[in-house]
Amino acid sequence: MTYATTNPYTGELQKTFPDAADDEVRQAIDDAHTAFLSWKETSFAERAEVMQAAANILRKGIDSYAKLLTLEMGKLFSEAKAEVELCAEIFEYYVRNAEALLAPQKLPVAKSSEGEAMIVHDPLGVLLAIEPWNFPYYQIARIIAPQLSAGNTMLLKHASNVPQSAAAFEKLMWEAGLPKGAFRNLYATRSQIELILNDPRVHGVALTGSEVAGAQIAAQAGKALKKSTMELGGADAFVVLADADLEKTIKWAVFGRHWNGGQVCVSSKRMIVVDTVYDQFLERYIEGVAGLRAGDPFAPETTLAPLSSQGAADEIKEKIRQAVSYGAKATEVGPSVPNRGAFVQPTILTDVAEDNPARYWEFFGPVSMLFRARDESDAVRIANDSPFGLGGSVFTSDPKHGADVARKISTGMVFVNHPTMVKADLPFGGIRRSGYGRELLGLGIKEFVNHKLIDVVDIDAEF
Repeated sequence: MTYATTNPYTGELQKTFPDAADDEVRQAIDDAHTAFLSWKETSFAERAEVMQAAANILRKGIDSYAKLLTLEMGKLFSEAKAEVELCAEIFEYYVRNAEALLAPQKLPVAKSSEGEAMIVHDPLGVLLAIEPWNFPYYQIARIIAPQLSAGNTMLLKHASNVPQSAAAFEKLMWEAGLPKGAFRNLYATRSQIELILNDPRVHGVALTGSEVAGAQIAAQAGKALKKSTMELGGADAFVVLADADLEKTIKWAVFGRHWNGGQVCVSSKRMIVVDTVYDQFLERYIEGVAGLRAGDPFAPETTLAPLSSQGAADEIKEKIRQAVSYGAKATEVGPSVPNRGAFVQPTILTDVAEDNPARYWEFFGPVSMLFRARDESDAVRIANDSPFGLGGSVFTSDPKHGADVARKISTGMVFVNHPTMVKADLPFGGIRRSGYGRELLGLGIKEFVNHKLIDVVDIDAEF
């Protein structure tokens, strides 16, 4: 596996990194376990000091941290800065809330003879995080902020095209005062992942990535009897009801599909519009997408980023061709994207019939699928006709009714009058082929702790 920085806009290979040696991986596990033995005994206040320091360092160096994101995966510089700030907010969420979220829980036992029972939440030990390239910092912060706050220690295997971002986060945590070994970035190979998971001192794995990667790692974790959480793909439904404010809805549709170059598991990939407003929506959506400008992601006037690599761009172009071969209509929208860089022309797919397999794919780039629904019930049916179940949204002028419709959509997160969003104080996760488990909030911090019962019983034995 080649770890390398290749600028997606220029195509220039900037730096390569050697794979980790097996001995380096074993030493990292040793160090992480040694760190855990002391880190688990530190107070929440001491852990919070490290998390707050990390947030402060990120904000102080926001431009330099953001520059690295744009350089490695092509993210718009403005979006890169927003990602750095989001990471700081995640750290601060656990500064404020970790101790309360993991406070002992007293149980209302039925009889006095059952004693005074409570559940405590103890850290498990060393954990492995396997993360993707589309949000190189946020994906790390989303797992290490809660798990380090809980007292666990972490090993990171990041995506091969963002090695400098991974190293920068390791350095960040060291500068924030985290003990040696408590968080380690490894340029690990696929075989070394199995080596890590088979070590008895490693107690779980959190993966964000593709279905294929998730299935492989979940199988390895299951074989080793290790806890796992999987945050996988998505094909979020963007449901537009007849009474939606189309001006606002169109703006959110364009943004919801194309932020981060369309490379977001929770971007609005499937526009499902009721028949009475479909034609008007389509016409105005095309106008909105045509207003995007592809170019240098560092330039403030650029609103459409390149994809993370030329390989990613070629893959999505091939998927568009396949969708058309199965009967879909593809309409390219807007001014031609630059020949330089890993760009894909914004494309709208219509007439994606129920027997077209592309209907069930995830397009990880600026490709929108539009579906005409007969009515609201049909829109819900189409929304639920997906192997994925990550996020989704409903647009209507009646928020209360929108919430009722949202309850009918089978997915992990649904927003009314807003595309699926990611925030420090909102949980993240899905169902079906989108994975299992949750990250952030109390749900996330409790994924890798031992929910241990302690029952103090002080009665005489009776025989």
